[in-house]
Amino acid sequence: MKIRVRILSKHIVRVFCLICLHLVMPVTSDLGASPLPAELRIDYADYNQLSLVLKKLGWLEKEFEADKLPVRWVFSGGSNLALKNLRDNSVDFGSSSGLSAVWSKANGNPLRTVYMFSRSEWAMLLVPRDSRINSVPDLKGEKIAATPGTDPFFFLLRALHEAGLQKSDVVIVPLQHVKGGIALNREQVDAWAGCDPYCASSQLEKGNRVIYRNPRFNSYGFLNTSERFAASYPEVVSRVVKVYEMVRRWAIRHPDELELIYADESRISLPVAQLVMSRVDMSKSITGISELKSLKDAAHVLSDANLVKKETDMNKVIDELVDPGFIPGK
Repeated sequence: MKIRVRILSKHIVRVFCLICLHLVMPVTSDLGASPLPAELRIDYADYNQLSLVLKKLGWLEKEFEADKLPVRWVFSGGSNLALKNLRDNSVDFGSSSGLSAVWSKANGNPLRTVYMFSRSEWAMLLVPRDSRINSVPDLKGEKIAATPGTDPFFFLLRALHEAGLQKSDVVIVPLQHVKGGIALNREQVDAWAGCDPYCASSQLEKGNRVIYRNPRFNSYGFLNTSERFAASYPEVVSRVVKVYEMVRRWAIRHPDELELIYADESRISLPVAQLVMSRVDMSKSITGISELKSLKDAAHVLSDANLVKKETDMNKVIDELVDPGFIPGK
């Protein structure tokens, strides 16, 4: 009799637990669909023009309006901050340069790149207008402002390597993009590895000189999410990518409106916005073999500068990072 009571009691407890679990589980309209997050947290950045257009036009809000899913916009002041926010679970989507995402992934940030928003020449080396520095070899022994973990920082390392210099041959002053430009204007540093739109503004409005450009050393604009978010909410990821693709196509058809929105949202002059956009290529949204090859060719700079562990297989990191499967038609 005691055995039966004990078995019955266990059965009652199990049923009660199942009922409680059912009550706290999120309800979806489709048994096969993933639940929705409490809100959609996505970044916008001055180096990601499509994010500024999306924020202005409200297309993401419209996409998830019927789901009652609120969208919260979070500003990213650089790839390093966007990737840190993803690591800290402060955002669900963050914009970065391709090489920055590779570096972050190689150092343990569980990222997934789901979209390529642009191929931009956004990094270059600038000096004050009256500087005696005219080339990369002239930078030996000089102070250079750069933002660690961003494309301009990696651009600087590659430029130094090409000129036969090492990181130890210069003094890198770690400053966020905006502060780096200010430091150059005040001549607190001798050079600046900068990022648009701040470089364009520095050129047109401050008269600072570009001493080195190399489009090959600029990596792609990546839209990243976390592996956890991609696994938990694949439908949400697909819908965000779909809207990004819609706005990319809109931007190609409306270049003048794109420049106006970019200038207004970034609080820069229209001439600065136009100069920036002359350096931006939005013709592709799919990261293919050629893009992956250029990333793999560039990844050596991370190993050479001891920014990743020596034993890291960079090709494997890149293959595991980029996932074009969320792009419509893939």
